[in-house]
Amino acid sequence: MTVPEAEMTLASDVGGTFTDVVLTGDDGRVQVAKTLTTPADPAVGLLRGVRQVLDAAGVAPERIGRFVHATTLATNVILERTGVPVAFVTTEGFGSMLALGRQARVEEERYDLAYEQPDPPVPLTHTFAVPERVGATGEVLRPLDEEAAERVAGDIAALGVSAVAICLLHSYLNPAHERRLAEIIAARLPEGTPVVESAAVWPELGEYERATTTLMSAYVGPVMASYLRRLGGGLAELGITAPIHVMESAGGVLPAALAASRAVYTIESGPAAGVIAAARQGADRGLADLISFDMGGTTAKAGLVRGGRPGITHEFQVGGKGSFGGRRPGTGVPIKVPAIDLAEVGSGGGSIAWVDAGTLRVGPRSAGADPGPACYGRGGELPTVTDANLVLGYLDPDGFGEFRLSAELARNAIAEHVAGPLGVDVVEAAAAIHDIANAQMGAAVHVVTVRRGIDPRGFTLVALGGAAPTHVARLAEQFGIGRVLVPPQAGVGSAVGLLHADLAIERARTFLAPASTLVSCSASRDALGELAAIFADLERAARADLAIETGATAVRSVGVRFIGQAHAFTIELPSGQITPETVQRATEEFYKRYHESYGIDLRDPVELTTARVRVVIPSDPPPLPRADAVPEAEPRTRPIWLGSEFGEVPVLERAGCGAGEELAGPCVITEPQCSLLVPRGWRGVVDERGAILVERTEVRLERHS
Repeated sequence: MTVPEAEMTLASDVGGTFTDVVLTGDDGRVQVAKTLTTPADPAVGLLRGVRQVLDAAGVAPERIGRFVHATTLATNVILERTGVPVAFVTTEGFGSMLALGRQARVEEERYDLAYEQPDPPVPLTHTFAVPERVGATGEVLRPLDEEAAERVAGDIAALGVSAVAICLLHSYLNPAHERRLAEIIAARLPEGTPVVESAAVWPELGEYERATTTLMSAYVGPVMASYLRRLGGGLAELGITAPIHVMESAGGVLPAALAASRAVYTIESGPAAGVIAAARQGADRGLADLISFDMGGTTAKAGLVRGGRPGITHEFQVGGKGSFGGRRPGTGVPIKVPAIDLAEVGSGGGSIAWVDAGTLRVGPRSAGADPGPACYGRGGELPTVTDANLVLGYLDPDGFGEFRLSAELARNAIAEHVAGPLGVDVVEAAAAIHDIANAQMGAAVHVVTVRRGIDPRGFTLVALGGAAPTHVARLAEQFGIGRVLVPPQAGVGSAVGLLHADLAIERARTFLAPASTLVSCSASRDALGELAAIFADLERAARADLAIETGATAVRSVGVRFIGQAHAFTIELPSGQITPETVQRATEEFYKRYHESYGIDLRDPVELTTARVRVVIPSDPPPLPRADAVPEAEPRTRPIWLGSEFGEVPVLERAGCGAGEELAGPCVITEPQCSLLVPRGWRGVVDERGAILVERTEVRLERHS
């Protein structure tokens, strides 16, 4: 009898510069490919990486049982405004909602006397209003005018749009008008044209945020659906028929069809995978409080893991300026879906260094994958952070991914565009680029810790992404962090994180009630019954999304806020019956969270705002990737910049570092996807799974930015 070979998992993460592909099986061994992203069609570079790992591992395509994917496609479509033509329909009297929007003037815009407000996401020529009105308690105050709706449908059809978004006032309480309006509009459009209703996307109070979330779902959805069809076809041509799962913003994965219809859920797809990877790596080593630091070619992202669990937000901004994480209203397009709480800055390995009126700037412009940094030798002429790191000796010219790096081209680019204009030598200019990049990346860590009242010094900083290990120790010094974890295959860390993501979907609905009503013995029965019924409806809908009836867990939570405030904390509820005691415990947890976040001990009356259910099918992930030691190569040294001068330091191959080996700084540990810089005053130890735990041995003067 022939025993069938075990199925294997493919994980892929498409970033702005590189596409990472990881192949693994039950033994934890991995095969990795890092290829340049193909911006015109990301599927092309991804499929190239898939072919590389299959060929290198000698694995037949038929053995792939699962394909997990993270992509920045949705984010890029919104930022670059390359989505499909969309029409937007709302309640009569609210047609200017998107044009008015919310704006926060930040950074240099604060002082711009000629500032112009950005164009709305949909032009007024594509914005329509229909006579109807649902009240704040769900009652119909004015029936839908179907004749007017027919006229609007005709006008939309004449525009030739590819999708329609509908957001009517208070439809989260009573979606009848939205549903009927969608039927009328769909009947006048070509078959298959998406007509997206806000009550189906995210039925919560807050018309503006619900409108932008619905609009972005319609704007991005057809692009995502087309991309996933091409990707599925390309995988099928290779012989891979495994289901495609796409990472969603909250750290789970969705079936491809659901990701296409709810593309707005995938906006933070890639960054979320990095935080999941950090959480799993920490849990495997007994580390529960972590800061995920994911630095790729275009951006750097930071996320917080507390008690082993990533932080989740239910409203974030896409685009805009300022290092405020995803929470600063008015700095972008608000999206109201669950997402791992991240801060992101435009500072990556490919960030371009430039001189502006005698001042050195780094980013947010990026050299991307085409042409890439000057040292790639692909036609890029502008200096980047990668070029600076190469000049400083931190990168190995012979071992970076698919190609060699040219120190000469890097030096020439820095000399022409930075050193010359500033009147300094090339090394001084390169060191300044490196230091500025560190400072800017510190802004992301600052947002998710200090700015939110959290002392980062007791956390472990986890380095993920091709550029992170080069900068992570210096970044830790800024905040007094004394321990850094660099996992095996850190250069493809987000792709590794995909291997451990659960299949999950979240549903929510507004439930507005004072907590006192729910805990009062005389009045709670009906209100608690209503809440329990909403939870049951949400769970059924979420299970239907995933096409499952059993074999999943349902996690319930509620939004809680002080009465009269606009923002709420999400408080998880225990399983079992919803009782007055359940609500009282949630209230006490809210008071505790509020005190932790703001340092204020208030006991004012609170209210529940939202009921949420997240249905999860736990994954059965392979073991964490390991780094098997190989016979050590001949010892070698290389001059690197030590802050004031160059010095010869040991250069070690990571594959040659065995468990228990100590790595005293200063030294450099190289591998094909990244390069770890261990500065003076730090010491690394290789654990039994091949991760490197780097700890500070000398106390330096920290800058608490």
